[in-house]
Amino acid sequence: MVDPQGTGQPVLAGRGLVKRYGTQHALAGIDIDIQAGDAVAIVGPSGSGKTSLLHVLAGILRADSGQIFLAGQRVDQLNERKRSELRRTEFGFVFQSGMLVAELSAEENVALPSLLGGKGRKESIEAGREWLAKLGLAGKEKRRPGELSGGEAQRVAIARALTHRPKVIFADEPTGALDTRTGRATMDALLAAAADSGAAVIVVTHDRELAEAMPRTVSIRDGLIATRLAA
Repeated sequence: MVDPQGTGQPVLAGRGLVKRYGTQHALAGIDIDIQAGDAVAIVGPSGSGKTSLLHVLAGILRADSGQIFLAGQRVDQLNERKRSELRRTEFGFVFQSGMLVAELSAEENVALPSLLGGKGRKESIEAGREWLAKLGLAGKEKRRPGELSGGEAQRVAIARALTHRPKVIFADEPTGALDTRTGRATMDALLAAAADSGAAVIVVTHDRELAEAMPRTVSIRDGLIATRLAA
């Protein structure tokens, strides 16, 4: 995908990424570029390394070797406090289970990253409400996760991932717990909302149809990139 900002520099890049678990390679030397506004599906059989790649790029796991760059700045050498700050300010996350806080309302869940980042409650809640409205959840701001359908809860998770305007959204099997129709609608909502904010999206999925509907697919096998496909 062409960089929409015309800089030619990827928003996120990995170079020579290696990750081992004991003697087993999860990543065996991967190079990958993600441009601003990119939408990428990472696919592959179980144990191929796709989730490890997502976690390494997101700074959740440290690579054993290799380099990671965010907007041209190397970030893999940051200490844990700085990496945690990076995940909170520059990245957004959507997981299969949503991982919403059961005791909080939808708007409070969405506001949580901003509140943790030091923004005021009023400002954070108002921004959260705006994203909930964009994702079709106006009128449900006060509902707790247990009062929402699975698809609605995932939309709250998407709003939470977007409210602080991240550069990259990482989604790990975001439709895995949903039925096919709800999953497609949820994925469409994620991609549309990310495009609206200018964020890149990296999705790990077992769903081949979902992957084929995305602009770009990266296939992982035995810790290496097997193919790159573009629409």
